[in-house]
Amino acid sequence: MKKNNISINLKKDKIVLKIAEKAEYLEIIHELEKKLPELKKFYNNEKTPILVTGKILKNKEMDAIKSIIKEEIDVEIEFEIPKTLGLHSIKKTFNKNIEISETKFHRGSLRSGQKMETEGSLVIIGDVNSGAEVIASDNIVVLGSLRGLAHAGAKGNKDAIIAAGLIDTVQMRIADIVKEIDRDEETLHKQSYCYVEKDKIIID
Repeated sequence: MKKNNISINLKKDKIVLKIAEKAEYLEIIHELEKKLPELKKFYNNEKTPILVTGKILKNKEMDAIKSIIKEEIDVEIEFEIPKTLGLHSIKKTFNKNIEISETKFHRGSLRSGQKMETEGSLVIIGDVNSGAEVIASDNIVVLGSLRGLAHAGAKGNKDAIIAAGLIDTVQMRIADIVKEIDRDEETLHKQSYCYVEKDKIIID
């Protein structure tokens, strides 16, 4: 049975392209190129924006998808952080003193497929393994190794930080800023903390 990695739906004010979470990059590109004629049928003179949602994408993958669509259709394209990141969907931007935010402590490690989400700050007394997710509206501190996805400041707080005994993940987020880590180019970051400076995530 052929997999359907991309679905196209016309909403009231936008066209939604949903990408299957388990779709591989090359599958996405191949199917997108095949579905361009179907997508173009929605357009005559209208400029209905396109919202791409579903799978967590790297920056270079987003750029490739945008480029393919824009070659055929000159339209605004936006990417939505997947709903697996939970708190992002609450459209609330604020600046608060993160030093006094409420903190939740979790004893033990998170396995692949597990997700922990909290208001305030989150301290994990253990590891966050690959495939696990931790999401907080303020800070995230992992006393062990961070190998999964961490999203601090998930409601838009760019003052939030991520700290870990060892950072061995491929991607982390603070507010709406994404940091991708190329393991081939960067060494493991021991006892590190990450913060936002000039709209970039810095690892110290």
